[in-house]
Amino acid sequence: MSARMPTVRLVLTLLSGAVLLAAVALAVLPGVFATADPLQTDVRQALLPPSPAHWFGTDQSGRDVYSRVVHGAGRSLGIGVLATGLALLGGMLIGTLSGLAARPVDAILMRANDVLMAFPEFLLALIVVALLGPGAVNVAVAVTLAAAPVYVRLARSQTQALRRAEHVEAARILGVPAGRAFLRHIAPGVLGSLSVLATIGLGSSILAAAGLGFLGLGPAEPAPEWGLMLAGGRNVLGQAWWISVFPGLAITATVLAATYAGRTLRARAEGRVR
Repeated sequence: MSARMPTVRLVLTLLSGAVLLAAVALAVLPGVFATADPLQTDVRQALLPPSPAHWFGTDQSGRDVYSRVVHGAGRSLGIGVLATGLALLGGMLIGTLSGLAARPVDAILMRANDVLMAFPEFLLALIVVALLGPGAVNVAVAVTLAAAPVYVRLARSQTQALRRAEHVEAARILGVPAGRAFLRHIAPGVLGSLSVLATIGLGSSILAAAGLGFLGLGPAEPAPEWGLMLAGGRNVLGQAWWISVFPGLAITATVLAATYAGRTLRARAEGRVR
């Protein structure tokens, strides 16, 4: 059993990496992989099942589902990556400020952060995008605000731990300016921890963005977006299952791959796997 586990872990790691690379390739070069225009309609070709001519079938307007899934990768992954990156940067900025600031400032920032953390991430994103209005940019902002509190909390704890580390104390005794000591000894450690967390949070951000798109709060028709496509086929699921199933599989595979890759990186960082 113990001899088989590393092999299984290696296979899952390679599979996750392959799925993520494929998703990135589709997002960056959709025209290379798509077989048709994702926006072209043809009512004569509506609701065709998967076939050599239309690998994933067609939707109610006769649009090629495979091409829409390929082009939808850019929007779905783009929103998730943008939201994760902004949450990481914002969380690092506020968290390190809280970790280095005086106690009253730290208390105010952390109490506000605790209020945000009291809400489930998707519920908080839903509230924010409901206030801002639908659209891809507003969805990215909403997912960023929902994900940021976790990064703030981790950045603060890492900053407080590193500022008391022996090498930071030694730098302070030797007269190294506070700004230089922060950039050389504290910021890299905080950023490393947040980067590992971001690989796990990427899957959650993609899923949250797809969920908001499913509710009609993301990109509007006829834009190809996985969550919007998933919602578009729900009323004809019994007649044309492929309209929702293939975008759903794309979401599931990407989120699982990103989450597993992130958990593997975190385990390596903690020294639990070799």
